[in-house]
Amino acid sequence: MKRCLLLCIALALGACGGQNEPQSSAENPTPEPSGTSAPAQAPDGAVAQIAPTQGNTASGSVSLTAEEGGVRLTGVVQGLKPNSEFGFHIHEKGDCSAPDATSAGGHFNPTNAEHGNPQGETHHTGDMLNIKSDDQGVAHIDTFAAGATLHSGQPTDVLGKAVVVHEGPDDYTSQPSGNSGSRIACGVITVQSAPETTG
Repeated sequence: MKRCLLLCIALALGACGGQNEPQSSAENPTPEPSGTSAPAQAPDGAVAQIAPTQGNTASGSVSLTAEEGGVRLTGVVQGLKPNSEFGFHIHEKGDCSAPDATSAGGHFNPTNAEHGNPQGETHHTGDMLNIKSDDQGVAHIDTFAAGATLHSGQPTDVLGKAVVVHEGPDDYTSQPSGNSGSRIACGVITVQSAPETTG
């Protein structure tokens, strides 16, 4: 009788132990190894904060996004002469430090093409259509740099270059830069910061 009782107790304890194991495992799952979270995505945009050159008032901000066949630039530039057109180009150096922005160099031209209409066959990679101001001296920009790339690491990559606004319209013909006059504003193209998230 005593042996039977001991046997029953042993069996009951064994059963309890077996039931507790899965429950313990469920409550304390094995932690996943560190470093298995999805990698951060590479940035796909860029921005240029445009500031006036010495003696001028044009300023604004332009966002750049890679698209098939080129890079799209959108944004606003204010402080312009009202109801006018202005040459608008990507220049070869990301340096707007000179008072007249000549430090930005010439038009971005990694393919050694002639200057021309950006909608034509021959043009600099940095050639874009003129921007136009309204009666308040504000230009709403939505233009395209055909042949340019962004975050590609290729010679056509515009990251680190400069966006320049000129005092007059580009005639799309004159060499080497369309006879659009002096540089009234300049901004370096930099990586666009990811928006901050609140917990």
